[in-house]
Amino acid sequence: MQIYGTSQVHGAQQVSAPHAARIDSTRAASPSAVPTDSVDISPAGRLLEMAAQLPEIRTDRVNQLRAEIAGGAYESSAKLDLAIERLLDEIA
Repeated sequence: MQIYGTSQVHGAQQVSAPHAARIDSTRAASPSAVPTDSVDISPAGRLLEMAAQLPEIRTDRVNQLRAEIAGGAYESSAKLDLAIERLLDEIA
């Protein structure tokens, strides 16, 4: 149905197929005429995929830090100063 303005309403009309569906038979026969899809993933997308594959908790690092804490080697004034500095940076 087509509407022309507010006073002219026409009846139902024939529905035709989309123009893209009307492919020339000579073009459809050649393989180069067949459209192909491709996907390009950005470097940021690749990085996000790699990050998604990482485990949520790095158990090797956790075990290393636990051993250092248990041995008394982890705590030092330099590490404490750095932790306080980073905390203040986040707060400010």
